[in-house]
Amino acid sequence: MTTTITVPLYRLAHSRTGDKGNRSNISVIAWHPALWDVLVEQVTEAAVAQQFAQRRPRQVTRYLLPQLQAMNLVLDDVLDGGVNDSLNLDSHGKALSYLLLDLPVTVPAHLATHFGGPSV
Repeated sequence: MTTTITVPLYRLAHSRTGDKGNRSNISVIAWHPALWDVLVEQVTEAAVAQQFAQRRPRQVTRYLLPQLQAMNLVLDDVLDGGVNDSLNLDSHGKALSYLLLDLPVTVPAHLATHFGGPSV
């Protein structure tokens, strides 16, 4: 039996974001290649849609970039109409990566040596 631990996604990866209109692009980049398979398995379109359920994305599309151990997630209709149409500054795409990086991920304990980011 493999021992597992559950940690926030930011322990496995970091992120970059951008927005255009009412669409947010969120990249997820593994801290270490050994973490890539866990990311592919658990940071799915369905998991991301659930993490953003309160923002009601119309669609989540995931693009894998395995040679970079990265993925790009495109979330449609999550920015309250877009930066120029919204009075809500928190809806900007750049702020949404923090919500994604809080996604709980279950990881084999032996991979903890490859974690990055803050340990708090």
